[in-house]
Amino acid sequence: MDLTECRRFFERPATPSQRQYEALRAYFIEGLASAEVARRFGYTPAAFRMLCYEFRRGQLSDFFAVKRTGPQQQPKKGKVQDIVVALRKRNYSIYDISHALKEQGTPLGTTAVREILAEEGFAPLPRRLDEERPVGVGPTTEAVADVRNFALRTGEFTTRLGGLFLFIPDMIRLNLDALAKGANLPGSRMIPAEHALRASLALKLWSIERKSHVMALVADEGLAMFCGLNAVPKRSFLSEYSSRITPQKVSQLLSHWHTNLAEETILAGKSINLDFHSVPYFGAHPVVESHYLSKRSRRQPSILTFLAQDADSQVFCYSNADIRKGEEAEEIFRFIKFWERRHGSLPQHLVFDSKLTNYPQLDRLDQQGVIFMTLRRRTRKLLAEISDLPPSAWRTVNLDVPNRKYRTPQVYEQKVRLLQRTFRQFFIKDLGHDQPTILLTNDRKSTAVQLILRYARRMLIENALADAVRFFHIDALSSSVGLKVDFDMALLVLASCLYRVMAGRMRGYSDAQARQIFRDLIDMPAQVNVTDREVRVKFHRRAHLPIVLASGLFNKPVNVPWWNDRPLRLIE
Repeated sequence: MDLTECRRFFERPATPSQRQYEALRAYFIEGLASAEVARRFGYTPAAFRMLCYEFRRGQLSDFFAVKRTGPQQQPKKGKVQDIVVALRKRNYSIYDISHALKEQGTPLGTTAVREILAEEGFAPLPRRLDEERPVGVGPTTEAVADVRNFALRTGEFTTRLGGLFLFIPDMIRLNLDALAKGANLPGSRMIPAEHALRASLALKLWSIERKSHVMALVADEGLAMFCGLNAVPKRSFLSEYSSRITPQKVSQLLSHWHTNLAEETILAGKSINLDFHSVPYFGAHPVVESHYLSKRSRRQPSILTFLAQDADSQVFCYSNADIRKGEEAEEIFRFIKFWERRHGSLPQHLVFDSKLTNYPQLDRLDQQGVIFMTLRRRTRKLLAEISDLPPSAWRTVNLDVPNRKYRTPQVYEQKVRLLQRTFRQFFIKDLGHDQPTILLTNDRKSTAVQLILRYARRMLIENALADAVRFFHIDALSSSVGLKVDFDMALLVLASCLYRVMAGRMRGYSDAQARQIFRDLIDMPAQVNVTDREVRVKFHRRAHLPIVLASGLFNKPVNVPWWNDRPLRLIE
């Protein structure tokens, strides 16, 4: 060490222990004065006297203590080193080795295993084939969906989705297979259009949230038999299939659905509720526009959908997700044209809120002779007009609804001219709201009580939308493509109708929502017995099974077209 290095060594800042040692040595050994030592080593006189006090009583740490070093080797790695090497020689990866050590009761992380192998000179394993991997639990390889390989083989099996077979009689009666052909839906030799539609509809009927979640049920023989296939289509097909369906095909699908329901009493059409619903999209996509989401009280990227519901049967009868900004006000006339084209007449009565359309379109509705009922927004001018009314102007009416809390509202009626047409306007107080309700209609025959009670029933579509979000999962987007949402809404129309028909069969469930019907009556396993003559389905015992048995579906064989007309018999 030369002179420069020596000088640098002694000029290094002293550590606290070294400074204490040098200061105490100068005081006790060299005999320097206390004040001089304190000045030289940077102490105050009082602090140095306290240091000497602690030193005399042995309260300072040992200046020359030998520090203990940690273990020079890892005991856990040393115990299993030979095992790790032996497993690597058997072509085990670090994850396989770590899992094997955990099963033997000597767990070791993958990082420690990698260090042992590196010390022993093992290179990383190349990518292995499945047969080269250790035997363990893994996913099974299910058959590819192909209708040509479908056959009803005699035997017996248990299915988790037994409740789906309850829908088959109504699907046949409503001629569901004709929908796919009439709408010219896409299909292939392996999965024809009607089989693809049944597979997609099964996800709605069984409340499967996303198409990817069908992978948990691909091994269920009952779901495949319901679709008429040897195996249920996988998520890749379901996602790709919906992308091939254009809005025009969805419109054709709904048109043929109304044709099939012509002989039924499901869609009375006496009064129809209309509403918009924004399906949120969490991402960034140039095609997806921002719309208002009432659930979140904000605007965000979403797909705007239009829904129509029959007020009497509470069935969704129309949907459209192909709506862009600026087209909202015109959507009601698209629905009117659709209804007139399918039923030969205009809808008798429409009920909607104030945000569905604008004042010029209300004049058009009145000019076309369509009876409507809507609300007006509570502007400052209207609220001031209401507050200026004298008490004598209000008329108290009685709502003959026993279960209703507010049955004696106060009503004031007047005629109002918004643009070119004159309408009836009602100010309604004491309905349970903080501010008065402003009702607008061109119905010149109904009384105030009838109008109030009818608009109160508009909550049916609000409840149905909430049920559709929670049970049919219409907000569970799997893609940003609007076509998928459009097809998904059409499936909602079909599924909601099948559930309402099912509810009409079950005693006490005529007004129940779909999620309650599914929980009590549909979500049941079953034993399926395939014979040479028929397919028998027997349900397991449950608390609500007597209600299902009394529905009139049992012991009445029905020929299933997609089973080569093999009868289905639901047995007790």
